[in-house]
Amino acid sequence: MTFWAPNINIFRDPRWGRGQETPGEDPMVTGKYAVSYVRGVQGDSFEGGKLGETLQASACCKHFTAYDLDRWEGMTRYVFNARVSVQDLADTFQPPFRKCIEEGRSSGIMYITSDCDAVSLIHDKQGYAKSPEDAVGDVLKAGMDVNCGSYLQKHTKSAVEHKKLTENDIDRALTNLFSIRMRLGLFNGSPVQHPFGNIGSSHVCSKEHQELALEAARNGIVLLKNSAKLLPLSKNKIIGVIGPNADAAQTLLGNYAGPPCISITPLHALRSYAKDVYSLPGCDSVACSTVSIGKAVELAKSVDYVILFVGLDQTQEKEDKDREELVLPGKQQSLITSVAKAARKPVILVILSGGPVDITFAKYDRNIGSILWAGYPGQAGGIALAEIVFGDHNPGGRLPITWYPQEFTKVPMTNMRMRSDPVSSYPGRTYRFYQGRKVFKFGYGLSYSTYSYEVLSVNKNQIYLNQSNNLHAVQNKDLGRYLSVSQMGTENCEKLKFSATIGVTNSGEMPGKHPVLLFIQPSRPRPGSPMKQLVGFEKRSLATPSLKFDPENNGNLTNSKSMPKFLQVDKLYSEAY
Repeated sequence: MTFWAPNINIFRDPRWGRGQETPGEDPMVTGKYAVSYVRGVQGDSFEGGKLGETLQASACCKHFTAYDLDRWEGMTRYVFNARVSVQDLADTFQPPFRKCIEEGRSSGIMYITSDCDAVSLIHDKQGYAKSPEDAVGDVLKAGMDVNCGSYLQKHTKSAVEHKKLTENDIDRALTNLFSIRMRLGLFNGSPVQHPFGNIGSSHVCSKEHQELALEAARNGIVLLKNSAKLLPLSKNKIIGVIGPNADAAQTLLGNYAGPPCISITPLHALRSYAKDVYSLPGCDSVACSTVSIGKAVELAKSVDYVILFVGLDQTQEKEDKDREELVLPGKQQSLITSVAKAARKPVILVILSGGPVDITFAKYDRNIGSILWAGYPGQAGGIALAEIVFGDHNPGGRLPITWYPQEFTKVPMTNMRMRSDPVSSYPGRTYRFYQGRKVFKFGYGLSYSTYSYEVLSVNKNQIYLNQSNNLHAVQNKDLGRYLSVSQMGTENCEKLKFSATIGVTNSGEMPGKHPVLLFIQPSRPRPGSPMKQLVGFEKRSLATPSLKFDPENNGNLTNSKSMPKFLQVDKLYSEAY
């Protein structure tokens, strides 16, 4: 089997419809995700190094490279000319693909132009090639092996006849394709005799796999607000559930999802905890063009607590559909504020979405006590949300993306620059460069517990990039003076490694899984340098002081990381929320 995943494009713009497929906006996180994903799919060990010639399945990191616009204000991915600076390519867009290949050893890479019949666009839409034969010749000589449409089938023979390519060019592509088939064992006799030749639903939907889906959903949910410790709720209360996403099983799955093993909506999961649960959609759909505020207010007044399930779904964001706005669709906000004002106690707001949503109004509304963001958590998402609401699981997720305000929509999606530009009032993108107002920061996330940090040791307090006399910085009018890591060589990079040991203590009342994020920050930022950058992260299960302490998992976290490219750093710090 060939598996056209993972999607490791950087979630650069919050409106991108396919951002939900990615692990977020940080290059290092995305790179680590790529390596683990590829190793798992292809049958390597978690640490790597055990993958031989045989493939369990063939992974394909996509889409090479700097792709994150589908359809925005008349511009489509099929004709968009993404102009990206050398520096942005080097320190933002390319690192995940480098890790995918060098560490993950992916057997495939999907180019932006190798999507189904995308070769035709080079001639038919973009005009780069003068003829179909030129288009076929260009892509095959450039290294493309397969196009899933029919364009090559129609025009390759003619391209050879017109001397646009040779049979050797075709043989090169075929050699690569058949080598993957051989590694997959497709020429080793009957497929049913192979280790994975008889996989059925009982294997896919095994107890172990379903427990893993639940654990993934639990760990990914982010607590954004919890005023006066409103959550978790006690289980003997009367609950009102309102919102278009409360009873929508399909919404939990997001895009590119297979049929789920189970289908339990948040509403049904909540009913397994609380005896009295009353529900109302509130809107005709997620678009919420029609809203039942009167009935929703009436329900809110009659129950102890209200949980609102709102947000987005695939009608609002998906492949070939980018968002135009960052606020909630239609009249969702009106529904939320009306219900919150009428409810007996502050309400709980649950957001289902792939991309960030500007919910500034909810962040500062005292009638909204708690906010949870679940993304699209998969088949077990409803169960995981119910567990968190009623305290059977302590949330510990962190935001993988910056949550921008609505005014960010003034920035064209077609502007690929990562770095801010004060002269043109361009705010920059992602937590590394964005200098505008934020609804929530990258890495933000609360818990039912309280964690404290102590820096136990750091083997270097200051790191300098300008110590080598043999290197000459490049002067660039847009970037200033900079050094390329490839020019510095690995020896210089090895000298810049540092290690830090952080002690983490859970002083709360609940055990929990806590992610520690380690950032570096320049004490004197220079034009073009990141304001801060994630260099390490690790999640640990931490007991409360009242529970038995495990000496093999004492809460200490150690990281040894290389300096990122184009970054001068002489200040190290960790962040906790």
